[in-house]
Amino acid sequence: MIMKHRLLLTAALSFLATGATAKTVAITADKLIEVETGKVIARPVVIITNGRITAEGVQGAITIPADAEKIDLPGVTLLPGLIDMHVHLDSAPEYSGYNFLQMSDRFWMTVGVANAKKTLDAGFTTVRNVGSEFFNDVGLREGIDNGYISGPRLITATYAIGATGGHCDETYFPQSMDQKSPYNVDSPEEGVKVVRTLKKYGATVIKVCATGGVFSRGDTPGAQQLALPELKAIVDEAHMDGLKVAVHAHGASGISDSIRAGVDTIEHASLVDDEGIKLAVQHGTYFSMDIYNTDYTQSEGAKNGVLPENLKKDADIGEIQRENFRKSLKAGVKMIYGTDAGIYPHGDNARQFAVMVRYGATPLQAIQAATVNAGIALGWQSDVGSLKVGHYGDIIGVTSDPLADVTALEHPAFVMKGGEVYRSGGKVVDPTQ
Repeated sequence: MIMKHRLLLTAALSFLATGATAKTVAITADKLIEVETGKVIARPVVIITNGRITAEGVQGAITIPADAEKIDLPGVTLLPGLIDMHVHLDSAPEYSGYNFLQMSDRFWMTVGVANAKKTLDAGFTTVRNVGSEFFNDVGLREGIDNGYISGPRLITATYAIGATGGHCDETYFPQSMDQKSPYNVDSPEEGVKVVRTLKKYGATVIKVCATGGVFSRGDTPGAQQLALPELKAIVDEAHMDGLKVAVHAHGASGISDSIRAGVDTIEHASLVDDEGIKLAVQHGTYFSMDIYNTDYTQSEGAKNGVLPENLKKDADIGEIQRENFRKSLKAGVKMIYGTDAGIYPHGDNARQFAVMVRYGATPLQAIQAATVNAGIALGWQSDVGSLKVGHYGDIIGVTSDPLADVTALEHPAFVMKGGEVYRSGGKVVDPTQ
């Protein structure tokens, strides 16, 4: 114990000897929305030191440190940085169907760099990347965290786990080409092995494909592709390793079995039935329902190379999914904001808010899905999703009231991540100048 105290004291003295100082930023604005309750606070001030919020309140009631960089945002309403729980940063909708074969494997990493910046500029300061090839998402996370590129906080699934021939396998090629995902599983034992392998190489969340999909070939979205024992083995191993599990599941039986297996979030949930909704409420399972992107895929998909089979599946399932969003929300299922960005252009993530409101959510419920709910679902509720003391200084600002018109979130005037400004529409005063 004495040695431990000496080490701590030595570290503290070393820090002081370097002359290092904590960076402090003070933000003032017209309003702030307390996302937990919907309460609107007039004339707020938020103080961030070394990337985290150290004080928040009303102007005049909090002393702003003399050495703070001051950012004044007149006419702006502040909210926490937004969270998209379902993106694919290294995907681009312009290369759909077989069009992606025009490009080399390494091209997709450059796509990810560009899309990370677009996503952050759009006000999404945290995203969960639920499926990527060649561990591109891990490389993006490392580049962002080490300051080489701009982007949101990134939770990485690496490869999505699926069954042989299933939605997350390679389904676009003939047998002679022998194309397959390196992380298919066809037994509980294989599921355990793959979870351990993906964690070893950088997965911070596990993504599983339990049913067929819309943009795979030769399957139907409703068909279950992993059995309950396989799902449970994957979930148990992931949870033992401290990882959350997100499950791609359109079909009713796959949704119900995934919930029984103990998954944390259901992605899509398009064909959920009454049993699945009841189970989700009972187990506290979150639904991440991407109810915007059909607008884009139906208008632009053919031009981008989406195959007729996939466009038909997309059209058949789109309105059903939206009505099931309404039904699930009304029943009390906990919702998080997940858009499947990459199926539509990155940077347009906020367009889903309006669709959520159109199908039964209040503006506050839609905002909560992308802030406080998402933070809790990630297990990061002490770090993101709110503007409370101790949270990261992840803040956006909009110039109109999103509680009256949620489309205000589509055009943020101000974006800050970890106390660093990435988009500013306000006056900045540096005390050292």
